[in-house]
Amino acid sequence: MAAVLALAVALAIASLGAEAVWLEVPQSGTKCVSEEIQSNVVVLSDYSIMYESHPYSHPTIAVKVTSPYGNTLHHNENATVGQFAFTTAEAGNYLACFWIDSAEKGSGVSVNLDWKIGFATKDWDAIAKKEKIEGVELELRKLEVAVQAIHQNLIHLKAREAEMRTVSEKTNSRVAWFSILSLGVCIVVSILQLWHLQGFFRKKKLI
Repeated sequence: MAAVLALAVALAIASLGAEAVWLEVPQSGTKCVSEEIQSNVVVLSDYSIMYESHPYSHPTIAVKVTSPYGNTLHHNENATVGQFAFTTAEAGNYLACFWIDSAEKGSGVSVNLDWKIGFATKDWDAIAKKEKIEGVELELRKLEVAVQAIHQNLIHLKAREAEMRTVSEKTNSRVAWFSILSLGVCIVVSILQLWHLQGFFRKKKLI
């Protein structure tokens, strides 16, 4: 029973955006990652430079995180490690960009980015101690929160699908009216050309 619950929770976490990635930041230029997130979702991320490939130099990086409307949510310079956390105010693509801002650029750096969203940001050890729950009860609580998060994601996807369908229907309607208008213009132009040719032939006494 506990094993099944643990597997279900693990699958839920995987589907809700708990992700650690390696970024190869170039010597010059910017490396960015984006994530589409709905509104009112907690985002927590840790980042750090890995110096295994730079034993003799210690470059630093600058980090900038922006919202879908371009608002700066986090900005850090001359950093080797850091963290950012925020609650999304609007749905859309959130962008995190990294670039080397020190003189010791070398051949680029590797950055470890641990990006957690929603369910994955919860400290379950602290929750278990505070509410004095453990074992199956704790796994059930995790599963309940995961199901709620998945349900919210499905509602968001359903709303997005409805928006896309509305946009598609409007586009199809506009294309149909444009086609009818184009056909009407072609007919009018053809009639005018025919009338002009008839007048020309009459003037030349060809008809």
